[in-house]
Amino acid sequence: MARTVWNSTVGKKTVMAVSGLIMLLYLVAHMLGNLKIYFGAPEFNEYAHWLRTMGEPLLHYEWALWVVRVVLVVAVVAHAVSAYQLSRRDIKARPSKYVHKKARASYATRTMRWGGIILALFIVWHILDLTTGHVHSGGFEEGKPYQNVVDTFSTWYGNVIYIVAVLAVGLHIRHGFWSAAQTLGVGSRTRDRALKALANVLALLLTIGFLAVPVGVMTGVVS
Repeated sequence: MARTVWNSTVGKKTVMAVSGLIMLLYLVAHMLGNLKIYFGAPEFNEYAHWLRTMGEPLLHYEWALWVVRVVLVVAVVAHAVSAYQLSRRDIKARPSKYVHKKARASYATRTMRWGGIILALFIVWHILDLTTGHVHSGGFEEGKPYQNVVDTFSTWYGNVIYIVAVLAVGLHIRHGFWSAAQTLGVGSRTRDRALKALANVLALLLTIGFLAVPVGVMTGVVS
């Protein structure tokens, strides 16, 4: 049964929608956590420490964080695989190019695939930069996330990489949220306008929220 659902176009679109919403919830929580950097190093570092101790004493150190990580990895892989397979299926359904090209799709729609690739590369860089420290610009210090963030956004390339990725996230959410609503049967003629407006608001708020961190460092508000 599960295999039959997965092999269907509707099944793959549903997997994309659900996995996308899981990642969206994570992005909202992650953005709110990032904004704690404006309250100073002690509170930001304490928040980072809490992420590793949440669930205690029921759970051991970092267990809850690893659960979140595993869920996110599964969501990202499921999203990417279903997107790739749907794309291949679409290409096979129309092997010859259209005689007349129609530019009906929005900029976000046309760049969803490239946006996904950009985000995948960014995730790898982001982990190596601020989680493991392998590509960190300064002297990476374990347990001092505030200083590590400031170090990253004190470099021009750290800002460029992050800003490009955040803009890609905004475009991805703007199109993806509305598409997910349609796939899950939430959309309708009466609700489409509200859903599109909500998608735009979510994309804008997340973009502004994530950009606030590098902007804060660049302007000296966070130092």
